[in-house]
Amino acid sequence: MREGYLPVPGGNVWYRIVGGGAEGVPLLVLHGGPGASSDYLEPLEALADERPIIFYDQLGGGNSDRPNDPSLWTVNRSVAEIVAVREALDLDEVHILGQSWGTALAVEYYTLASGQNGVKSLVLSAPCLNAARWAADQQEHVADLPGSARAAISESETSGTFSSPEYQEAMMLFYNRHVCRMEPWPDCLNRTFEKLGYPVYEQMWGPSEFTVTGTLREYNCTPQLGGIGVPVLFTCGEFDEASPETTAFYASLVPGAEVRVFEDASHEHHLEKSEEYLKTVREFLRRAER
Repeated sequence: MREGYLPVPGGNVWYRIVGGGAEGVPLLVLHGGPGASSDYLEPLEALADERPIIFYDQLGGGNSDRPNDPSLWTVNRSVAEIVAVREALDLDEVHILGQSWGTALAVEYYTLASGQNGVKSLVLSAPCLNAARWAADQQEHVADLPGSARAAISESETSGTFSSPEYQEAMMLFYNRHVCRMEPWPDCLNRTFEKLGYPVYEQMWGPSEFTVTGTLREYNCTPQLGGIGVPVLFTCGEFDEASPETTAFYASLVPGAEVRVFEDASHEHHLEKSEEYLKTVREFLRRAER
């Protein structure tokens, strides 16, 4: 294992490579957020017996620099960050796995002419590729919450104030249903929330997963999906924020894409159904290299 810092546009990001001596094509991991860290994706380390697994914390969160510059929090800069990481680590060939917001980055990066060079496959887990569709799915989930929780959410969204105990309680009820259904949450997921770069998350997304007010609120990269020319695996949980119906829709736009839905799991299905998830990804990566 090796770790350190790499220069990217806007500052330095922390990275970690597990299984550096393995012979398979490396897997570059793009975490969710925005503003989160890679901690919660630790189960992917189990794949390092076959290939190097490269994690990094995107600028503004985790162990990376946190510059106080709102102009940095854009899709284009985030994609330029991937370019810089890949170049610095000499990743001539690579598989890319994105989770949540990381799926949008994976698609955006692949869309670049340079991004297609040496990219063997994409794994898009719990995909967030269309903000309007995401928000609509979350409103359906919110509609299933108890009346008191719905009222607290509605009141906060009307007033624009999200610090009330009632809103925070409703948010955690939602998260325990649709973000991670494990009780208690794994330590790696707790670390990610502890390291969240909230200014980045709030500016780009909003105060919570289901209240989308940030600069990404009109984001949509689904028109780019038809141009993907490598194997693609979509995964989601039965109760995922990225609903099975929406995930299947995205997959329908990618020629030959595969889909796997994990029962009784949600957004963090890689944690909730870790053994099944790792087996699915491992076998997919093997097939993509044939």
